[in-house]
Amino acid sequence: MTFLRISLLVNNNTIKTNPYIMSTKMKGILIVKCLLFVSSYLMAQSATENFESLLQQKRVPNQPVFQVNNPDYKLSPYTGMTREHWKQAGLYLLKGAFSYIDKMDDPMQFPKLPGKSYPVNANQVPTEKLEGLCRTLFIAAPLLKEEPNLVINNIKVIDYYRYQISKLLDPSSSTFIKPRDSKTGTTQNLVEFGGLAVSLFAIPELLWEPLPKETKDALAATMLSYGDGPTIPNNWKFFNIFVLSFFKDKGYPVNEKLLVEYLDKAQEHYRGNGWYQDNPAFDYYSMWAFQMYGTLWSEFFGKKYYPEKAAKFISNFKDVNDNYPYMFSRNGEMIMWGRSISYRIGSIIPFPLMGIVQEPGTNYGWMRRIASGTLKQVLTNPDLLQDNISTLGVYGAFEPAVQTYSCRGSVFWMGKAFLGLLVPKESPFWTAQENEGAWDKELTKGNVYNKFQPGSNILISDYPNIGAAEIRSWTDLNSNASTSWIENSVCYNRLSFNTAFPFQADNNDGITAMCYTLKDKNGKWSSLNWYKFKKYEDNVYYREAGILSDKNIKFKLAEITLPNGILRFDQFKGSNDTVSFHLGHYALPQLKAAIKKTYKKIKGNKVCIIDNGEYQLAMVTLKGWKTMKIFDTKGVNPVSDQSAVINTEELYVPGKSSEVIYATLMLWKKSGEKWTTDELVPVKKLDQSASKVVVTFQNDTTKSVDLN
Repeated sequence: MTFLRISLLVNNNTIKTNPYIMSTKMKGILIVKCLLFVSSYLMAQSATENFESLLQQKRVPNQPVFQVNNPDYKLSPYTGMTREHWKQAGLYLLKGAFSYIDKMDDPMQFPKLPGKSYPVNANQVPTEKLEGLCRTLFIAAPLLKEEPNLVINNIKVIDYYRYQISKLLDPSSSTFIKPRDSKTGTTQNLVEFGGLAVSLFAIPELLWEPLPKETKDALAATMLSYGDGPTIPNNWKFFNIFVLSFFKDKGYPVNEKLLVEYLDKAQEHYRGNGWYQDNPAFDYYSMWAFQMYGTLWSEFFGKKYYPEKAAKFISNFKDVNDNYPYMFSRNGEMIMWGRSISYRIGSIIPFPLMGIVQEPGTNYGWMRRIASGTLKQVLTNPDLLQDNISTLGVYGAFEPAVQTYSCRGSVFWMGKAFLGLLVPKESPFWTAQENEGAWDKELTKGNVYNKFQPGSNILISDYPNIGAAEIRSWTDLNSNASTSWIENSVCYNRLSFNTAFPFQADNNDGITAMCYTLKDKNGKWSSLNWYKFKKYEDNVYYREAGILSDKNIKFKLAEITLPNGILRFDQFKGSNDTVSFHLGHYALPQLKAAIKKTYKKIKGNKVCIIDNGEYQLAMVTLKGWKTMKIFDTKGVNPVSDQSAVINTEELYVPGKSSEVIYATLMLWKKSGEKWTTDELVPVKKLDQSASKVVVTFQNDTTKSVDLN
């Protein structure tokens, strides 16, 4: 059978000369070419088969969906979750990991999902295993601190981690990590060793001190080879910082000059109000990296060795209190936003860490209510697990949310949430009674509330009518390799992100959700992929946006938040060609029944409404648009395979459309609630003069929008 396949391959390899009438020389050349081809083919086949054999072949059935057993509604009247339930949640995820560990030599390696995640070749497999080991330790370390003799799947957990650490140093082991040499640049190994250093700091009495001296010295040499080296100019600096700091604390000579340099550069990323820019974007790395690492580094090491730098990290952390809690819904749900969203609950780690910093005036009951709400949002979702391990996705597996640097074990970065268990049980974070914080009295129905953050220029909006939170940001990119993973990422290029409506990806026909898409002359659709902040003035948020592939194309954007949605004023600028483009509302996933669709006209304005039994979304065209439709979409929503979205469509003609301002209402309500006429069309009149619009609302208040 193999010879037949080779023969067919040779015959299909454009060899057209009849071998029976060739010269001897030509026959020899042909034979050599055939042999080379066959050899190359067999080597490729062997490499593929060898690589496949290195992947995790075992698949474990899912454990039951996480439940809060014996909830305590006295201490936690909204979620029922206490510190003990947090420990149960961590153990739940760790049991999934250890269901792949039957003996001490088994690595923390899990079944690969189809798609762009790594490993894609044999060389990446040791790093894949390293990720699983170091990231599951984020959960195991705080649990072991309280229960050193923890056993899961008949494996003593601390013995397993110490043994596996020693195997990282054994050249004969399949998990061996070669020390970095001078020719090697930044690698994922640095990330994982930085994470390992966090756990070594957390439980040195269990993870470090029992190791033999030769193992300690070898581990120091390997980890420092990465820590004392190059990094990426974003949150990666903390991985070097933690490696250098841990081994300095243990008496090893380290590159202190480099340590100080990276500390200073990390602090230069700070933009105020709790936000660090992760170069080039704002996302959860500000929280689950900069803020978490800065705070833990200060507690573990910085206050002792570099008190001034520790004080700066702590001061920056205290700023989180004023705005980050407002990014979560009334029920504590997080916004699905930014890269690495598969890390999910890692976003809540600042809340328990507030129990360490203890800034006066902190509402700890609200902080825990938010954090526990996010745990329930994610862990109780029936689609979370596949093969007993969290998927790469938002809830279930969702390829548009995946980056190529993630493997299956990457999801255990979400274990950072459980580093909150290092906060003592007597901390007010654990002992305060849950409450709804600002949602109780400050945020009242019938209104919308905006929190603008100067420096980061992020706008956080809260909508009490549906209990949702929303964020607007910007990514002013350049066309280069370091930002290529952002350019067409649904995780960044939406106009806004909302707790109630997780982002939906675009389809091949340019149907989009909360974004603009444009069709080029070849018929290919592209999403906006850069946003530049302009100003926030009189509660109007202004940006410019475009696509990197055509720098002549530009949108001027202005958004006004309303109690039930958004009023947009957008202007298309800069193209000498005819351009077709779409604007999409948020999308709704199909739940139990088919999505209900309604078309109507109110006060001369076209109205489209979709209703999935949980929410209604309405889109109203006020000015500029000619066409609006409801589209059924498939395979692009993170909640359901079937979904629906409303899109407007426009054909821009140079010279005819250049001064057009497109005015659009994007509205929402809970399902079952009736719309009033004034809710669907809250605008009485629009007066335009060039790029300026004066809006008169139905209650006779006015607002000016200037797109210049």
